[in-house]
Amino acid sequence: MSEFSSTIQQADWKTEKHAPVIEAPEAVKAGEFFTVQAGLGKAIAHPNTAQHYIAWISLYFLPDGAKLPIQLAHAEFKAHGDSTTDQPGPAYTNPSMCASVKLAKSGVLQAVSYCNIHGVWQSSKPIAVAG
Repeated sequence: MSEFSSTIQQADWKTEKHAPVIEAPEAVKAGEFFTVQAGLGKAIAHPNTAQHYIAWISLYFLPDGAKLPIQLAHAEFKAHGDSTTDQPGPAYTNPSMCASVKLAKSGVLQAVSYCNIHGVWQSSKPIAVAG
């Protein structure tokens, strides 16, 4: 295991609030668009405060037989108690994203998220593509 890969944490999203959940069909038709959602807080809410927040989520696809994944989408969550005054504000973002994608072959969807305190987390979901 490389030094870099050991810094990416993985856990079951049902028991760990930092692990992203991927919601997508188990199987899709080749060349047809479908929706993928990636986010946190489905089973255990992440606090999302000015001091502790998810800054971004990226969605990747690793085709069967490929060495490297392809980035499909990226979302940044900028409001963490932001305000137009010097007082803490009412604006917070929920770390959730949606992408419409189409695939030509089967592989693995990967969601990677970044918590400003607890680092980088990854989850994966296999997806079958039928011709």
